Amino acid sequence: MKLIFKKTAILLFFVIIATVAAFAQKESKFSVDAEAELVSSYVWRGMYQGGVNFQPALSFSMHGITLGTWGSTDMRAFAKEVDFYLSYEIGRFSVAVTNYWWMYEGESFFKERSGDFFEASLGYAVSEKFPLSFGVNTMFLGDGDKNEKGEQLYSTYISASYPFSVGNTDCEISIGISPWKGMYSDKFDVAAITAKASKNLKVIDSFSLPVSVELVLSPAQDNAYLVFGLKLR
Repeated sequence: MKLIFKKTAILLFFVIIATVAAFAQKESKFSVDAEAELVSSYVWRGMYQGGVNFQPALSFSMHGITLGTWGSTDMRAFAKEVDFYLSYEIGRFSVAVTNYWWMYEGESFFKERSGDFFEASLGYAVSEKFPLSFGVNTMFLGDGDKNEKGEQLYSTYISASYPFSVGNTDCEISIGISPWKGMYSDKFDVAAITAKASKNLKVIDSFSLPVSVELVLSPAQDNAYLVFGLKLR
């Protein structure tokens, strides 16, 4: 089943790329974005995924529709992730479907949950003047998101975030909760509380590096992390 999931996702990804590319010749609003980030630790929704990771991303957008892929590779262990997603934004709302694919060896939360997961997401942003945003993300398919009886857990992550600026530093605070037993916690709990600051670090007058530092508190995992990131664009 995992192989079928992956083949279907890859086939759909390239079919949509071909369709978008055909329209791109005539559409001025078509855009392509590519970037990568190097992080000191990979922490996702309050859960530790590995040490130093390299994380590239590629996306295609047009008329509010975005097709993208995001990946992460551990620099010191055999651990990798490749995700595909399709999202649509209309006004203040956004919807998305994501296909996660994790492959881990060694010590990791997902060691026993490697494989395909499908997640549906809904987002809402209050306004440009008050940029508070909310998100609900629920896993709805995947063998790793099941209990010992083989029943789907529908692991859900509900979040709220607020970005702001202090001088030339971009900041964001957020909180994420797990409303019931799932991959984030074995009960209702706070999965992650984060505070992130990003800025261009000046090296010389004509050159600067986009860096970030993120503090992640994870009450559900009884842990805390301080992550450094370097973005490449």
